[in-house]
Amino acid sequence: MTRTYFPGILAMAAIVVASNILVQFLFGQWLTWGAFTYPFAFLVTDLMNRIYGASAARRVIFVGFLVGVICSLIGTQIQGEFGPLVTLRIAIASGTAFLVAQLIDVSIFSALKNGKWWRAPLASSIVGSSLDTALFFSIAFSTAFIFIEPSNDVSWANEALPLLGFGPVAPLWVSLAVADWGVKLALALIALVPFKALVSRWQSNETQTV
Repeated sequence: MTRTYFPGILAMAAIVVASNILVQFLFGQWLTWGAFTYPFAFLVTDLMNRIYGASAARRVIFVGFLVGVICSLIGTQIQGEFGPLVTLRIAIASGTAFLVAQLIDVSIFSALKNGKWWRAPLASSIVGSSLDTALFFSIAFSTAFIFIEPSNDVSWANEALPLLGFGPVAPLWVSLAVADWGVKLALALIALVPFKALVSRWQSNETQTV
């Protein structure tokens, strides 16, 4: 793996580690601080795809996946107030959501990268983020996936409450998912600014070196 990929690898690893730590700290009623760092993984993937191509982006994704697995293994050994910080279901949900969503992001970005500059990063991040949220929260907390870890009590996440405190009644985990999804969509828009700036800087440097 060429050294030119190192910035992307380091950025992805830092985001994954930071998100695994910050997810332990609540932000309001429906979110954790990790919700504000993790979406930038899509920015890293899209930058790698734009600058170095899909193959480089996939390499960075697999490094991020491995770092996430290591974080999950460490989390299973740390006891919190209600048991291990990371359960088997959360570990599987996290790894599955990350890998599937990021690889889908690469495919969508690659299909749209020859269009307007904002279309590929925005569309790929929105679809990837939506898929990430749906996979993680359903696998981690829905009763439909109780077979993954029958001994893990997720009744708290399935308590029927008004959606986000004011909407129709739904399991608690649905409110958590919707709040998380909203942050991801907002950050997908915000991330267009650094995406454009960094790509423009790279293109300028490439022109100067020719």
